Amino acid sequence: MKLLEINAQPSRTTTWLLSWFLFAAGITAYFVTATKRHRENPDDRVVPTLAQMSEGVYNATLKPEEGAENQSAWTRFSNSMLWQDTKASGRRFLISMALLFPAVLLGLHIGVFPYVGVFFLRFILFFDKIIALSVLPILFIAFGIDELSKIMLIVIGVTPTIILDTFNLTRGVPEEQIVKGFTLGASQFDVAYRVILKQIFPRVLNSIRLNLKAVMLFLFAGEMIASSDGLAFRIALLRRNMGMNTIIPYVLWVALLLFLVDLTMRVLNRKLHPWFREE
Repeated sequence: MKLLEINAQPSRTTTWLLSWFLFAAGITAYFVTATKRHRENPDDRVVPTLAQMSEGVYNATLKPEEGAENQSAWTRFSNSMLWQDTKASGRRFLISMALLFPAVLLGLHIGVFPYVGVFFLRFILFFDKIIALSVLPILFIAFGIDELSKIMLIVIGVTPTIILDTFNLTRGVPEEQIVKGFTLGASQFDVAYRVILKQIFPRVLNSIRLNLKAVMLFLFAGEMIASSDGLAFRIALLRRNMGMNTIIPYVLWVALLLFLVDLTMRVLNRKLHPWFREE
């Protein structure tokens, strides 16, 4: 059967159709279900129709404040709850992502320098087994319910994984390349940063990219439990009122943002490391 042949070469049209098939099937199934439920119960709020979701999107993005009906669309959007929530969550997300890069350097040093490895590795291996959500009450007590506790939750949840991934990638660099570097007159840090780090960095970026969902998971956990703004806070607030016509667009918006971040990191990786072909 040609569909199951390892060497099969789908045409461009077939590739396009098959790659979008599940999207089309999912959307069709949703709206068929919505139509059926609303035919049986016009007040159903669990599976909103397209018109209801459009209303939810409008209220979240363009609904003018009372007495400000003459504002431009851009002004209304910049003051909307979707944009304010996106800014709040985006700020926490970017700070947390920036804090992952020192973890890369620590993982590199653990893998390259034996004394650093002896000092840190066992502790990191133990720390990696701590369930981040289990220490959330401790973080709230230690740092309060402001920004720091949410960022620390992400750092505790994701940083050990990045450190250990970097460590394993570092240990995977062939010994011959390190010896060759020393033979050509490289110093200790030249080998660490110009031989090993340059070689593993595209895979490290991939590791961070594949942990984007974990970063967002811990961010959402912190925002849902104790926050006054943010995308997860809004979803939790809307859940109390069964606001599915706004919750679903919010979920799709978060997915779109993560997809764009993922795409940006893949493009950046390809531009910075044209020799790297692993996806």
